[in-house]
Amino acid sequence: MRVLGINALFHDPAAALVIDGRPVAAAEEERFSRRKHGKRPVPFAAWELPEQAAAWCLEQAGLRPEDLDAVTYSFDPDRARTADALGLSDPWDHLRLSYAREAPAFLTTALPGLDPERVRFVPHHMAHAASSAFAAPGAETSSVLVLDGRGEATSHLAARRVGDHLVPLRGQELPHSLGLVYEELTEHLGFLRSSDEYKVMALASYGTPRLLPELRRHVYATGDGGFHAADVPWAELCPALGAGQAWSQQHADLAASAQACLEEVLLDLVGWLHGQTGDRVLTMAGGVALNCVANSRIAREGPFGRVWVQPAAGDAGTALGGALLHAAEFDPEPTTPPSGADLGRGWSEAELEAWLKTAAVPFERPPDVAATVAEALAGNAVVAWFQGRAEYGPRALGHRSLLAHPGRSGNLERLNDIKGREQFRPVAPMVLADRAAELFEGPLPSPYMLFVHDVRPEWRDRIPAVVHVDGTARIQTVDDEREPLTARMLAAFERLTGLPVVVNTSLNTAGRPMVDDPRDALECFGSAPVDLLAIGPFVVRRGALFARNWAATAAAAADTSDTAGTSRTADAADAAGVAGASRRSGASGVAGMSGASGVSGSAGMSRAAGTAGAAGKADADRFGEPT
Repeated sequence: MRVLGINALFHDPAAALVIDGRPVAAAEEERFSRRKHGKRPVPFAAWELPEQAAAWCLEQAGLRPEDLDAVTYSFDPDRARTADALGLSDPWDHLRLSYAREAPAFLTTALPGLDPERVRFVPHHMAHAASSAFAAPGAETSSVLVLDGRGEATSHLAARRVGDHLVPLRGQELPHSLGLVYEELTEHLGFLRSSDEYKVMALASYGTPRLLPELRRHVYATGDGGFHAADVPWAELCPALGAGQAWSQQHADLAASAQACLEEVLLDLVGWLHGQTGDRVLTMAGGVALNCVANSRIAREGPFGRVWVQPAAGDAGTALGGALLHAAEFDPEPTTPPSGADLGRGWSEAELEAWLKTAAVPFERPPDVAATVAEALAGNAVVAWFQGRAEYGPRALGHRSLLAHPGRSGNLERLNDIKGREQFRPVAPMVLADRAAELFEGPLPSPYMLFVHDVRPEWRDRIPAVVHVDGTARIQTVDDEREPLTARMLAAFERLTGLPVVVNTSLNTAGRPMVDDPRDALECFGSAPVDLLAIGPFVVRRGALFARNWAATAAAAADTSDTAGTSRTADAADAAGVAGASRRSGASGVAGMSGASGVSGSAGMSRAAGTAGAAGKADADRFGEPT
């Protein structure tokens, strides 16, 4: 059976393809359109579909729309109620329902040849639940917890998986929503709602939960598997911030209080769920499940022996969940968990080489790209790491990453500057799975960066760049069988530095989606002060790239000077000849400069080639090349 899953209605539009119960491709539309989150979660955008992501999924499998047995859409308009009936303030919400009802027609336009009768509506939270329950390894009998902003009429689902069946147990009706409360706080603190909630979680580490008693009056568990979460008077607790305004201690305290309140409610919910099922395994999905601090507390203090969180826990994951749920119900083949989160686009070595040649950038193929990158990192370079298929979900997991030395404390500020991020935000460590327990205390393994771990005291001063203000780190463990190239790079870095860890953050800059294709990688590399790009087996060195550019600029400036000189007097021609000689000297100086010393090389150009020298210096300043 061939099932294409679609998420589109709210935000993070995505597509996923499941064939004979096995996920073969999944991608978010933002990676193609280059619009963060694909679109804003407003009713007027509800009709927009992940057309490019869906087309790629089919192309990846060599299918046409008419070859599909079903297309799932992760929202069921027949289960929805109007915003007024739900107690929500959203006067245009009726547009969402209208667009959802017309989804089969919209999909046949986006996928010519598709039979609209093959479109199946899947309840939103059931799609979330399936994305974790059927994607988690070893979860054939398990409990499922889903929490987000909203679905058709609820904001939460507690369920149980038994074999191929997913049984709902409890749902919390709107307007009560832990996700919407956290969104409101995000906006109150001056961040972008339904986008920047992770910033609130990071900010919470700088505060104390002194406002927790007040918040408990508005956000609390009801003891029956549900909760109350509405009408928080944020303005009474703390002044609102505008976008870009500096936060104060009272804002950090409010974030810490909300985080603590959320964790309390979640612990009550998992306790209730465990009481209903007695299962050992809990799987989680929904946007709230991206709160890795809360996940860690559930793993540490909750009753379940193992907690697994869907890497694409937000709405993008419902594309995969909808397809898996339909396959579990109707495909005679059993569902099979994906081997990892790398379900997106990838390119062969030949294709990558063709991209680099087309871009006309200087590149090389070292004997071992892992060893070359480890050596660069040991020398405190920042490396763009573009390897294999792209990740599905918001975390960079060693396929589209920025890497750096964790032992240099200044690299946190350096990376946040490169990415244009707030300085209070942490970066994460990537560590060999068999070494993780020596450095970190918490749920292991942790391959998807969805839990925080305490950094053991003896390591905190050794890897300061990845230690958050509260002494924790959001780690990614790397298995050498699953990720041999990344593991080889980590092992080589440890041989050079004694540290089995490197800094890992997403390969993008602020407000932009993660890099996905080679063009994205080259554009990011060219516009940010990154020292080396490792793309497949090839490397592009920043110094070599700009040496070539500066040499070309110098040559073009001198050619212009020579051309103009032909129409002048003999004296002017003599002067142009002197400039040309200087230009030749300067250009050779640029071409001969080392990879890391671009500015000093251009500064050495003859003063007679002033135009070329100024152009080179301007480029150096703009891209932050070290002097």
